[in-house]
Amino acid sequence: MATIRKRNNSYQITVSCGYDINNKQIRRTMTYTPEPDMTPKQIEKEVQRQAVLFEEQCRNGQTLNNNIKFADFAEIWFNDRKKDLRPKTYERYKSMLPRINTAIGHIKLSKIQPPHLRAFYKNLAEGGIRLDTKYKCKIDLDKYIKDNNMTTAALVRLSGVPNTTVISIRKGNNVSFNNAEKLCNALEQPLNEVFEAVDIEKPLSEETILHHHRLISSILSTAVEWGVLFANPCNRTKPPKVAHKEPKYLDEKQAAVLLDLLETEPMTYRTVVHMLLFTGMRRGELLGLKWTDVDFDNKILQVCRSLQYTKEKGIFEDDTKNRSSERVMKLSQTAVNYLSAYRTYQRKRRIKVGDRWQESGYIFTNDLGEPINPNTISSWFSKFVNKHRDKLPYITLHSLRHTNATLQIAGGVPITTVAKRLGHTNSTTTGKIYAHAIKSADEAAAETLDNLLTPTSNRYAG
Repeated sequence: MATIRKRNNSYQITVSCGYDINNKQIRRTMTYTPEPDMTPKQIEKEVQRQAVLFEEQCRNGQTLNNNIKFADFAEIWFNDRKKDLRPKTYERYKSMLPRINTAIGHIKLSKIQPPHLRAFYKNLAEGGIRLDTKYKCKIDLDKYIKDNNMTTAALVRLSGVPNTTVISIRKGNNVSFNNAEKLCNALEQPLNEVFEAVDIEKPLSEETILHHHRLISSILSTAVEWGVLFANPCNRTKPPKVAHKEPKYLDEKQAAVLLDLLETEPMTYRTVVHMLLFTGMRRGELLGLKWTDVDFDNKILQVCRSLQYTKEKGIFEDDTKNRSSERVMKLSQTAVNYLSAYRTYQRKRRIKVGDRWQESGYIFTNDLGEPINPNTISSWFSKFVNKHRDKLPYITLHSLRHTNATLQIAGGVPITTVAKRLGHTNSTTTGKIYAHAIKSADEAAAETLDNLLTPTSNRYAG
């Protein structure tokens, strides 16, 4: 039932509309101001009529909570969506939220308009607003530790920064803000005295800006769905354009060079790269493999899970990217040989460490049998490629998947087969991603036909 409260020359009408997902009462309010020439009796009657009409509108979902700000609604949205979003997606969305809230978090949902969004996207495309800025140590850390009678172990203990990260900093590598700040607190030194920001003016990529747009749109679409907003302003805002980028990949000669360079690398890393190159699997899919997924006799591999990492959950097992990603694929004899050799290596390692071995069932593990953090593999591969920049173009670990697909298409493998092996939902997706390879294969086919038919054509020339 509506409650009425007189405020000076107007009346505030409030209706309770139940409770939100956080068990907070939802109230809708309106203000009615009588005409100056109305009598007290007329005013009383009209106020009652307005209260009944407003209450009916609230019951029918025809009124909105115009007072809730974007930041407050976004928090409700995240709490509601956490159970539905994949952990990696949830973490990525949460990382974007501070930037979004800085721009429009203070604005009421009903007041957000396309100009607000366009201004925000323009700002994201400018430099100086990155939240992932890296920091580089500008002092001789080894000398500082020695001069202050410290040890690396003591610094690790005091700062809480992993030993591998401290070693990386000492080598001159960049570090995150959080680790730089922790180290400075342990050294009792201001951040700007020890570290300097790197690439702070580097703008966000077009794709990252588009991701911000999609997150905002998803939040506001939910607001419409829940009756908090009449329309989504993102529908009236052109999303940032993302220029099409060809996937980075290696040709067959470069792939051969990569395989040669791997011969001096640790067995685990060497086998990981070989398997990614020979199967085209995603990083998480490969690291999620267990020995029970491999049929050595029939040379068959089953992909049915993925290994992921987030700061909140650590290393965890997840489903594959989508339903079609769960697949069975045939392995080449070379791939089987690599896996077999690695199995022998792992068994020897298990015997060597004895009781310290933690049996997990995973194919790829650390030296104690525990699953590997996916980021560890990517970090190693990045350093490996940089070490051989004179022989290899710059590629990422995911480029091995692109290389696998491109070489298959160039070798004449049907696009439907390539799509199935990659775990794509349909071959249309594969065709869009690897249009460059399909075009090259088509041109090669045309040249082959030309070479085959030209002699015959010349016979009838003239």
